[in-house]
Amino acid sequence: MLSQPLHSLLSRGVVIPAHPLALTAGRKLDERRQRALSRYYIAAGSGGLALGVHMTQFSIRDPGHDLFRPVLELTREEMDRADANRPEPLLRIAGICGPTSQAVAEAGLIQELGYHAGLLNLSALSEADDQQLLDHCREVARVTPVFGFYLQSTIGGRELSYGFWRRFVELPEVVAIKLAPFNRYHTLDVLRAVAEAGREDIALYTGNDDNIVMDLITPHRFRVGGREVELRIVGGLLGHWAVWTRRAVEILEECHGYRNGDGTLPESVLRLAIEVTDSNAAFFDAANDFRGCVPGLHEVLRRQGLLEGIWCLDPEETLGPGQLEEIDRVYRAYPHLNDDDYVREHRDEWLR
Repeated sequence: MLSQPLHSLLSRGVVIPAHPLALTAGRKLDERRQRALSRYYIAAGSGGLALGVHMTQFSIRDPGHDLFRPVLELTREEMDRADANRPEPLLRIAGICGPTSQAVAEAGLIQELGYHAGLLNLSALSEADDQQLLDHCREVARVTPVFGFYLQSTIGGRELSYGFWRRFVELPEVVAIKLAPFNRYHTLDVLRAVAEAGREDIALYTGNDDNIVMDLITPHRFRVGGREVELRIVGGLLGHWAVWTRRAVEILEECHGYRNGDGTLPESVLRLAIEVTDSNAAFFDAANDFRGCVPGLHEVLRRQGLLEGIWCLDPEETLGPGQLEEIDRVYRAYPHLNDDDYVREHRDEWLR
């Protein structure tokens, strides 16, 4: 299980960027820029990093690429270096994919490499029933603390029932859940399951990139056993927060301030919620069913000089029709949301 300091940090709520993969024009790992990305996220105030997830490209595991271990090792070195000079450690999250044998092996690897929890992707078990899914989760949980994950169906996730979540949250090794179905009904299924199980120790993180700010400022209240239980989504593990990360940290702090205040929300925070969602629609290529979501984030990082290009492991994975113009539009519309000046000031030291 997590140590108490790590559990407290996770429960407080932090920014955890879903870490992209830096490639050369030849689609090989660009170690210099991969390290620079990690340094950027850490310097910007992130409380942790998530590797081996969708934004890192699931195909890093494929034969011929074989980048899962190298990428995790490289980022571990950067987090080790940073932790030596920080008052509290960085949360180290790694994605876990595949059928049970693969998932258990990946859980063992991330434990070997010092990662704290595995973000458990169930999309490979598309035909499994609830009992089979739970058996799979238990096997992984025997090896590593589990960060549950509700992944939207548009990019390969599967629908998960309330009944599954109600039993899943009874696993003592579950320390957090990333809510990313991009669906209010499914999000509420998970929240209600946590409330009804009495698992108020599970940290709730938004992955709903289409609803980031509203997730973070909304009190979710449920009647359980004759009493009212309130749950808060405390942080985010987000692809969107892999860009403009300095501002993401400030936005989360602002949202925490509203959570701890008198319940009054200024109109400005509601405007902010729409601005962030509109920006995400451009970055994630919502107009084209999210096909350009990874290269869309690469494009922002390329403009900032952190990546050399927008290359993905799959040569067919590129910006969607009209996506470049949409990114241009949100840059013009919301200049207060980017952190370009901050990156420009520090980029050379991160790329050293």
